[in-house]
Amino acid sequence: MDRQPRNAVLTAYGLYLLSSAFFASNVVIGRAAASIVPPVGLAFWRWVLAFLMILPLALPGLIQHRHALRASWKRFLLLGALAQGICGAVVYMGLERTSATNAGLIYATSPVFILMIAALWLRETVTPRQTAGIAVAMAGVLVILTRGDPQALLHFAFNAGDLLILVGSAAWAVYTVLLRQTRSSLPVVTMFAANALAGAVVLAPFYAWETLALRPVPLSMDAAIRIAGVALFASVLAFLTYQKTINLMGPARAGTSLYVMPLWAAVAAWALLGEQLQMFHLLGVLLVLPGVALATLPPRATPAKPVSRSSEA
Repeated sequence: MDRQPRNAVLTAYGLYLLSSAFFASNVVIGRAAASIVPPVGLAFWRWVLAFLMILPLALPGLIQHRHALRASWKRFLLLGALAQGICGAVVYMGLERTSATNAGLIYATSPVFILMIAALWLRETVTPRQTAGIAVAMAGVLVILTRGDPQALLHFAFNAGDLLILVGSAAWAVYTVLLRQTRSSLPVVTMFAANALAGAVVLAPFYAWETLALRPVPLSMDAAIRIAGVALFASVLAFLTYQKTINLMGPARAGTSLYVMPLWAAVAAWALLGEQLQMFHLLGVLLVLPGVALATLPPRATPAKPVSRSSEA
């Protein structure tokens, strides 16, 4: 193998691992910030900073496509409410009540929710293999929600934080389906910046209420580091490395990086937050990840049958 192709393969897989690690950093840093930064404030400043960080790259596209962006402002506010509002503030509320390990595993079911919403809403066909994958992944979610205790299911005694993470996962699925439906021709960097700004606008009144009625974001180095962390690693760098991975590997293979994310989250939460892996985490991994893969990975292409000489004209 030539040096150049080998380097390209190593670069692609390096970015593949980096993008999944950056996405996983959201639940780890969010959990670390739970006792310091209030959830809406964390989400609001995350997206304000992410917008400012990406602005040098996005500004030409924002100016060039300003009329299209202005015409679609309602759509961007809806997308911002889902991706930056619910998937931001609500997930951070969940991380005040549950572990980063749980959150990473539950959030990994987003592709299964996308498949279910597309089937129910858009009437897309679901194959028996995908149905089996959905069932296996949802069984894994139940294991995590119940902490492996069947009595919790009988008494409907679930952790509120886990349920909030599940809401965030479902909201991300709705966001993805809406994004797929619109098929915007805007450049991806322009879309990212517009969504980040729209999310900050949607979050602003809730942030003001949280600041006045509950607690403000503290003016401390600890708070600043955590906010900068989710803005830089979980937002801007996650987006840029994922887009580069798509360019090098294609969207289907790049999308499988989501299966690695819970493993990064579990390792980082153990190393940085002192979270202990429990037996129900292992059982959840053994159900969630294969279930998601079974439901979402494209089937292998069947090789074309060779044409026999007797059938040739």
